[in-house]
Formats: sequence, C-alpha cells, structure tokens
Amino acid sequence: MKALRAYLRSPAGIIGAVLLIAVIAAALSADALFPRDPLALAGRPLQWPGANPRLPLGTDNLGRDIAGFLFHGARVSLLIGLVASVVAVGIGVLVGAVAGFYGGWVDDLLMRITEAFQTVPNFILLLVLVAVFGSELSVITIAIGLVGWTAPCRLVRAEFLSLRNREFVLAARGLGMRDMPLILGEVLPNALPPVIVYASVVMAIAILLESALAFLGLSDPNIASWGNMIGAGRSVLRTEWYVSAIPGAAILVTVLAFSLVGQGLNDALNPRMQVL
Repeated sequence: MKALRAYLRSPAGIIGAVLLIAVIAAALSADALFPRDPLALAGRPLQWPGANPRLPLGTDNLGRDIAGFLFHGARVSLLIGLVASVVAVGIGVLVGAVAGFYGGWVDDLLMRITEAFQTVPNFILLLVLVAVFGSELSVITIAIGLVGWTAPCRLVRAEFLSLRNREFVLAARGLGMRDMPLILGEVLPNALPPVIVYASVVMAIAILLESALAFLGLSDPNIASWGNMIGAGRSVLRTEWYVSAIPGAAILVTVLAFSLVGQGLNDALNPRMQVL
C-alpha cells in the first residue's frame, strides 16, 4: 500500500497508467468493436479518414480497415512487449544473479559472455536471428527477448554485488542457509525493484524493434500488428501518409505509457525518490 500511495503521488505515473489502460482496453475490446478479420478487405483502398462513416480511420493500400487493424494490433504489440520482456528479464536476472552472488571467475566468465553480446548492436543481432530462424511471431518475440537481456543482467549483477555482503545476508549464511534459498529468498527480493522499473523500458523497446522489422518487411505478414501497418504504408508514405502515421501515433502513445509507468514505479520503489 505504501508503494501504491507513492506511485499515485507521481503525475507521470498516473498519466502513464491512464494511457496504458486505454491501450489495454482497446486490445480487449477489439473483437467486440471490430469482429471482422482485420486482414480482410473492408473497402476501396486508400480512403482517407472521415471519407467513409463506416471506416472512420480510412483504409490502407490493400483496402483493410485501419481502425480494426489498430485495435487488433494492440493485442499483438502488447503480447510482443510482454513476452519479450519476460524472456529478456528472465535471462538477465538468472545470469546477473549468479555473476553478482558468486563473483570471482564465475563473474568474469559471465561478464565476458555479456560483453560479447553487447559488442553487436541489438537490431543487427535481431536481423541475424530473424534471417536464420524465420519471421514468425513467436520467433520474432523470443529473438527480441534474446537481444535485450544484457542490460537487465548488468543491473541485477550490480544489485547483487552491493547486497551479498549486507548484514542480513551474512546472518542468513551464518545460520546455514544454502546458496539457492539465500539467492531466491533473501537477495533477489531486495534486488528486484530496479529490475521491475527497467522491465517497462524493455517492453517499449520490444514494440519499437518489432515495428522496425515490419517497416523493413521482415516481420510476420500474417498478423495484424502496428509495425506491419507502418510497413504497408511505406510505399504510399508521400501521398497517403496517414496509413503509417496512425499506427505510428499508437506506438508513440504506448511507448510513452510504458516510459511514464516506469518513471512512476521508480518513484514508488526507489526509497531515495520517495517523499518522506
């Protein structure tokens, strides 16, 4: 409750939560408001927003309803962000916790592996994984998670390095607690707050990476995602710019929502940021 009250004192956190709830509501109401297949032909191609009352946001260059595509695309984008962040944070927590808790040669080995991943830009590595394993939605989502684990790993490692010699850890070790219960029960819960905050950043980055892939025509063409809509509008960007601008605005709002929620979580979970 204390953390919730601290979050509600953050204007950025409240704005982010409202925006995120709006995006989630759009995803949940997609079937009710737009029961048709979002990939199906809905009307004459390239109708501008407002030209047809039945299609309030117009149609793209394939004649698909942009409004329906937008609502159904919210599901895909949120799913990509959620699953990719779980994969990235899960790997990062595992590697960072082991490296920070044990130190020594274990830390050196795992950090060299981490640095090897960091030498290659995330998007370049993502392109390689998609080229090798395919562009299905599941492959893209896992690949985004695999290229994003290094930052959470270093964050968790730094937290474990600062916590492993604290009094409560030494006391638990003195009582005979084994390493695994000590890591999971004592150290990890105290290291999680900054990781939870960073998870919102990972979600935003995941949505942007999928959109970048789709813009290059490398995403799964059989799904209704915001990135695919932007990619479809690439060929008519100079004349019917709204085809790409509308999903681009949706991505902007969603990324902004995650960023503001992360700022609110930081205000709530970081004791140095809380108002006494």
